[in-house]
Amino acid sequence: QVQLVESGGGLVQAGGSLRLSCAASGRTFSNSAMAWFRQAPGKEREFVAALSRSGLTTYYADSVKGRFTISRDNAKNTVYLQMNSLKLEDTAVYYCAADQAYSSYTLGSERRYDYWGQGTQVTVSS
Repeated sequence: QVQLVESGGGLVQAGGSLRLSCAASGRTFSNSAMAWFRQAPGKEREFVAALSRSGLTTYYADSVKGRFTISRDNAKNTVYLQMNSLKLEDTAVYYCAADQAYSSYTLGSERRYDYWGQGTQVTVSS
């Protein structure tokens, strides 16, 4: 059974940092595109960051560019999201996602991804 399990969320003050982890099991994701999305209360889920299947290309939403970094450790079958300079508007449930095979959808499209985690809450306080 394929599973993605996020961790590392929590409560942090504005300006602080958190590192989210997404541990995959059930299959190797070293050749998968991986991404992070988030959903704030009352809003639709939105793209945050993605890493291409080769691992050579990263892609970020404009709202997090320069503050967030996505990375992966293939040996641990884990993808990370380092979040720095957190803002109140970063408060959301963060989800990781992985694709299963090549897709014509872009890295930022939810439709690309076949596997999703259950989410981890990130709350930024003033």
